Amino acid sequence: MEKIKAGIIGTGNISGIYFENGNRFDALQVVACADLDVERAIARGEEFGVRGCSVEDLLADPEIQLIINLTIPQAHASVCLRALEAGKHVYVEKPFAVTREEAQEVLDLAARKGLLVGSAPDTFLGGGIQTSIKLLEDGWIGTPIGATAFMVGGGHESWHPSPEFYYQKGGGPMFDMGPYYLTALVALLGPITRVTGSARISFPERTITSKPKYGQQVQVEVPTHIAGVMDFASGQIGTLLTSFDVKGGSTLPRIEVYGSTGTLLVPDPNSFSGEIKLWRAGANEWSSIPLAYGYTENARGVGAADMAKAIQTGRKHRANGELAYHVLEAMHGFHDASEQGVHYVMKSTCERPAPLPLGLQPYCLD
Repeated sequence: MEKIKAGIIGTGNISGIYFENGNRFDALQVVACADLDVERAIARGEEFGVRGCSVEDLLADPEIQLIINLTIPQAHASVCLRALEAGKHVYVEKPFAVTREEAQEVLDLAARKGLLVGSAPDTFLGGGIQTSIKLLEDGWIGTPIGATAFMVGGGHESWHPSPEFYYQKGGGPMFDMGPYYLTALVALLGPITRVTGSARISFPERTITSKPKYGQQVQVEVPTHIAGVMDFASGQIGTLLTSFDVKGGSTLPRIEVYGSTGTLLVPDPNSFSGEIKLWRAGANEWSSIPLAYGYTENARGVGAADMAKAIQTGRKHRANGELAYHVLEAMHGFHDASEQGVHYVMKSTCERPAPLPLGLQPYCLD
């Protein structure tokens, strides 16, 4: 079956791994790239052996069926809409959009056009989360009753060359890292029905200590410490802590799932592998569980490849727009709940993504 030909829009740092992985999958071939800076697109294209061009030229190319949108978050929705208007399927980096209204506009246009839309993160398709899903489905901890998730650190101003975005609208720990944790939790437990939480801006101004902007001040516009609670449709209660305000160390796990007969320690959802540990009722210590699935290296782009396979076969893709919208709504819901002093009742839902089959050949999805 002929590969789905894709073009990348946005040739910044994250694009490298998409170029590297794009042509390894059985259903996907990256053939072109574009950027607002056309010279950068041409240079990036030469680096990876594809055609570099303007965004307009890329969208007008009838050969390209799928756009991989790697622009900055504030441009995610507008570029997705342009791609859909041009008749292209589109896969976008996280977050799906900055606002719920923009995200809904993307979903609505895709539905009208009969096109697919998908979104990162796709790390839940890695060996770590997929093995964890298999353990839950096979009953290794009995009936899941709850989960905790933690992402805490000191913020990006100490290492990132241009950290301002992380403290502006669409940024903060919830929108930067929340997509990984919430997508993993939905993949593990299913959709969310209600959230609540408390959020604050602990430090209204940040000083950049990384180069080249050392010493510059950043005004903080978004909450940087958010503690949330989630009710899942299947009955579990989850907690989520995201913070850029933890200046010391932390020993918190990334994700734990608690069941009627045990506890499952799930790897970092910002990676594709990691150690899985299991403590079953009656045991005296943790047991390490080997990974049963592939995609344990940096496989970013596997979500786009799975979408390409869906275009070929007509099946549902896993990192789909409904899942991404559900996660985006939950992230806003935590902020809304804190601002308004209420529980936020989710308006959207989604299907839990289908697990990958066991025994897949490398870079195959079916």
